[in-house]
Amino acid sequence: MQTQPLSLWWLRIVTFLIAAMAAASAAYWVLKWRAAAPPSQTAAVIYAAAPAADPQALARLLGGGQSRLAATLAVSAASHFKLTGVVANQDKGGYALISIDGKPARPYRVGTRLNEALLLHSVAPRSAALAASLDAPVSVTLDLPRLTTP
Repeated sequence: MQTQPLSLWWLRIVTFLIAAMAAASAAYWVLKWRAAAPPSQTAAVIYAAAPAADPQALARLLGGGQSRLAATLAVSAASHFKLTGVVANQDKGGYALISIDGKPARPYRVGTRLNEALLLHSVAPRSAALAASLDAPVSVTLDLPRLTTP
């Protein structure tokens, strides 16, 4: 009983290819089954809409939004306060001669209250700065009048 060698090799090759495809398919499905996470461990992603920004609050946070108040204080200060002299120190101390409401000028030391709203914040060689407190930003700057040449 002699068989042809060519038909025997053809049968062996086809059998090997079918077995390899079956093994590859089984390996694919086993790996896919093991890699799948249970539904209880996956987290749902929920995106919430960002809250609307308040432009006035943002302006106050960045130091803006005080222009009306500063302008009112500057006009008020120009009519109430008049700087007549300054003694400035290098260590941020010093005195300013300030006249309030046309009264005679009095010396004020840095940190002294001029009225219930403002205090002397700092002095410079020809100016004095007023603020609500020493930690607050300067709200009003008083300058000495220009020197006139004879």
